[in-house]
Amino acid sequence: MSRSVRTRPEGSGQALSEAYDTALLDLDGVVYAGGEAIGHAVPSLAAARDGGMRLAYVTNNALRTPDAVAAHLTELGIPAEAGDVITSAQAVARLIADQVPQGSRVLVVGGEGLRVALRERGLVPVESADDDPAAVVQGYGGPELAWGRFAEACYAVARGVPWFASNTDLTIPSGRGIAPGNGAAVEVVRIATGAEPQVAGKPLPPMHRETILRTGAERPLVVGDRLDTDIEGAFNGGVDSLLVLTGVTDGAQLLAAPPHHRPTYVDADLRGLLTGQPEVVEDGGGFRCGGWTAAAGAGRLELDGDGAPLDGLRALCAAAWTAAGEETCPLDAGKALARLGL
Repeated sequence: MSRSVRTRPEGSGQALSEAYDTALLDLDGVVYAGGEAIGHAVPSLAAARDGGMRLAYVTNNALRTPDAVAAHLTELGIPAEAGDVITSAQAVARLIADQVPQGSRVLVVGGEGLRVALRERGLVPVESADDDPAAVVQGYGGPELAWGRFAEACYAVARGVPWFASNTDLTIPSGRGIAPGNGAAVEVVRIATGAEPQVAGKPLPPMHRETILRTGAERPLVVGDRLDTDIEGAFNGGVDSLLVLTGVTDGAQLLAAPPHHRPTYVDADLRGLLTGQPEVVEDGGGFRCGGWTAAAGAGRLELDGDGAPLDGLRALCAAAWTAAGEETCPLDAGKALARLGL
């Protein structure tokens, strides 16, 4: 399927919560970080829900069960049930179940979320490479995951047992900063064995399939903080996306995004669900949004004007993405972003 190359963020005359029937929300870096709600998340989600938008929480973190995630959200003031939560553990369990007989043993390197998801698919979690597993599955197991678990995975994979990973996010946001994610742990097994896992989580199709099967969304909007999982996953699924700047993506990364990492909309946080989105328009040789005009200059992006910093960022996106086409924008954006405080 061919897609036109996005060269600017889109505008919307409607609030996004009215334009789309379901928000497919990432959790870490979008709704909470380090277990605490991100600023404006609780009232924004309540207002979107009260206005008729369905909220579904889609996470690559395979550690916790949907019940545990829903309970945590409810404690934060965001009422949720287990059926509102879709995890990469569920996606990888379905992927495994499609390839091995029901009742097969699966060696688990990860947390309770993986074990619950495997049992839901009629598979039997085991702990050792000597338990005759039909598959190995690896998911985020938290900072206390023992080194010996990686060794068990390596022993089984080296014997030819099929290897699966819930996701390959190299990092995960925490309350103290950016911590190693499951992708870093997957690299341990990859380096030791030379093997390649089948991966289920965002941005790959198994996660999108799991999400649509479980939510029944007809006009979904993916909401995330990561270009390489949330936004690329939306691109791969052919659906629109909202990037919020409360997680790992900064302005420089956004401006340098190749086509499959360019979001439909950009906003500071989840308040962006409740508003329309300003249009970016061509203005002479540049692009204007609000009080700002951005253009591609000699070796750098140039920004003139004044106003809301996010409008300046949207204008810069249009200048950078247009200049880049199907590539990554090579222009220096440091001075322009400094004007915006980003």
